[in-house]
Amino acid sequence: MSTSARIYITLRKGILDPQGQAVAQALRGLGFAGVADARQGKVIDVTLADGVNMGDAKTQLEKMCQQLLANPVMEDFRVEILGAA
Repeated sequence: MSTSARIYITLRKGILDPQGQAVAQALRGLGFAGVADARQGKVIDVTLADGVNMGDAKTQLEKMCQQLLANPVMEDFRVEILGAA
């Protein structure tokens, strides 16, 4: 049985987020007055191959983020191992 992981990628605090601002404004326009702010991000689900060492999996997923999936200048990321897919 394979294992899955979820990667959350978000803009760093202080980075302008025009999409998030547009979402917040649209929600307020729809009557959701309690929305003060919104930030957008990405979620990437990865299914790991059978037999992958879980001790190495998180390290490898973090390397994937650093090298390809996230822009380290503008984005933060968080890796979560979910378990059996």
